[in-house]
Amino acid sequence: MQIENVSTTADGQLGLDFSVWGMFMQADPIVKGVLVILAIASVWSWAVMIDKSFTLSRLKKRASKFEDLFWSGKPLDELYAKIKDRADHPMAKVFAVAMAEWDRTKGTSANGLVVGAKDRIDKVMHVTINRELERTESQMSVLATIASSAVFIGLFGTVWGIMNAFQAIAIQGDTSLIAVAPGIAEALFATALGLVAAIPAVIGYNRYSSLINSYATRLTGFADEFSAILSRQLDERAR
Repeated sequence: MQIENVSTTADGQLGLDFSVWGMFMQADPIVKGVLVILAIASVWSWAVMIDKSFTLSRLKKRASKFEDLFWSGKPLDELYAKIKDRADHPMAKVFAVAMAEWDRTKGTSANGLVVGAKDRIDKVMHVTINRELERTESQMSVLATIASSAVFIGLFGTVWGIMNAFQAIAIQGDTSLIAVAPGIAEALFATALGLVAAIPAVIGYNRYSSLINSYATRLTGFADEFSAILSRQLDERAR
């Protein structure tokens, strides 16, 4: 009951507003800047996570559909002719570049075999995998940066708010809750917003890094299996 009376007195005498918007408007300009930065970081991290969620889900579905076609038993040349001009996901692009190199290999030797053909096919597939994974991982550094820095940015706002509280004590010569409440409130607000920005970013970074690594393993596995198929065909042509 005593704390409630103090809050009522503070609101009545000093016109303090302890709502989220009220604390922001009453905060020191430095603390306001910190709060704006943290709010932008939080929105940005959620935008990245939502984008990654849809992107990885789409890539997973397209990869499953392509693998069904690849292992359906249809001739590879027929599948290549169907998708070579509209490969719209990493696994299809890996297949397309390997088949393109395979066609060049067949067309440049009398017996259909070029020395080093397997190495070149492996190389173009892995270069394509690395390029596509780099695109998939775009904006992940944003999550990592927010996850590692948001708490410290919020801590800076906290320290500044506490400094303001001590300044209020020194100026007013009063250690009551009414004197220090504004500074303490903005300090705690900065701490809370720093955690709100950092915690989802940490969780999102770990989750989507794991999903991307899993997808990378899937792409590499497909490339290795496809390389083995082409290698057997090269060996048969060499006989």
